[in-house]
Amino acid sequence: MDFFDRLKAAAHDDWQSYVDHEFVRGMGDGTLPHEAFKAYLVQDYLFLIHFSRAWALAAYKARTLQDLKAAQDTLSAILNEMNLHLRLCERWGLSAAAVEAEEEHPANVAYTRYVLDCGMSGDLLDLHVALSPCVIGYAEIGKALAPNGVEALADHPYHEWIGEYAGEGFQSAATAARATLDRLAQRGVSEERFAELAKIFAMASRLEAAFWQMGLDLGAQNKTA
Repeated sequence: MDFFDRLKAAAHDDWQSYVDHEFVRGMGDGTLPHEAFKAYLVQDYLFLIHFSRAWALAAYKARTLQDLKAAQDTLSAILNEMNLHLRLCERWGLSAAAVEAEEEHPANVAYTRYVLDCGMSGDLLDLHVALSPCVIGYAEIGKALAPNGVEALADHPYHEWIGEYAGEGFQSAATAARATLDRLAQRGVSEERFAELAKIFAMASRLEAAFWQMGLDLGAQNKTA
């Protein structure tokens, strides 16, 4: 059991509420309403802007070249992810200008600022724990939604999104993020310290679940508008 698995075990219910959310299940079986997915895409693009800032903060907080390189690699992966989002948004009839003009939803603000606050007030391990549900969680979700491989998703309505996170590039980024967590934790984590980190992880997982719910709620509002 690596450090990430220890965190998941300590926050089992919160983690499950995130990775097994109705939004995720809907993407998996293709029944997720399109309006919900479009609303999520817009907010997730805005989320990634602040998530990039958090990884830039991880680079600033790094005290070794190895930690600095790890932050750089993940930041690069996220910037590529933003390009995917713009392509997806265009496919769903949303221009880049329209996406960037949208306001952040409160659920978006709550999550991104929580992660940044963990990084500003804590150390590098606090920040990586707060970041991990997104980077590693999306990789786990993507892999779970593509049990027969990315190639089998050709006719799936959400094949591009699932394929991105199930694909080799993002899976490699998540594996590297797990390794970074392990390396940081090996510098010393007492039982009391682990309990603190588990609380950060649980909160970030709950905020991820709230982000999915935001997509469902906004989609329902847009459908009836």
